[in-house]
Amino acid sequence: MPRLLGVEIPGRKRIEYALRYIHGVGPARARSIVEEARIDPAKKADDLSPEELRSLLGVIQTKYRVEGDLRRETAQNIRRLISIGSYRGLRHRRGLPVRGQRTSTNARTRKGPRRTVGAVRNRAERSALKKQG
Repeated sequence: MPRLLGVEIPGRKRIEYALRYIHGVGPARARSIVEEARIDPAKKADDLSPEELRSLLGVIQTKYRVEGDLRRETAQNIRRLISIGSYRGLRHRRGLPVRGQRTSTNARTRKGPRRTVGAVRNRAERSALKKQG
C-alpha cells in the first residue's frame, strides 16, 4: 500500500481509482493527475516505482488543494458563514440541511435520529403522571 499525502492508497487497485481515496480527488481529477504525471492509468498502485510516486506527489501538491488544506478551508468557510449570521450559517449552526431540502420528512442525516416529543411510552411513568395531574 503506497502512502501519498498521509493517506494509504489501496495497492491492488488501478492508480486512477486508488487516487480517489485522497480527500479532494474525484474521478475527473484523478484522471487528469495520472495524465499530467505521464503514468499508465491501467497500472496498479503497488506497481508504481518511487520516481512515479514522486511525480504524482509533485503534480498533486503543485496544482491541487487536497487533504488537510482542503478540510481546513472548508471549515473556515463554514465558520465565516456562521460568524456573519447568514441563513446558511444559521442552518449549519442548527445542524439542519443547508441547501433548501425539505425537513418535514427526511433530512435524518443532518437532524439525527428521531426524538419523540410528548408521548410517554412507559406504563409506570404514565400512571405516575396521571396521579400527579
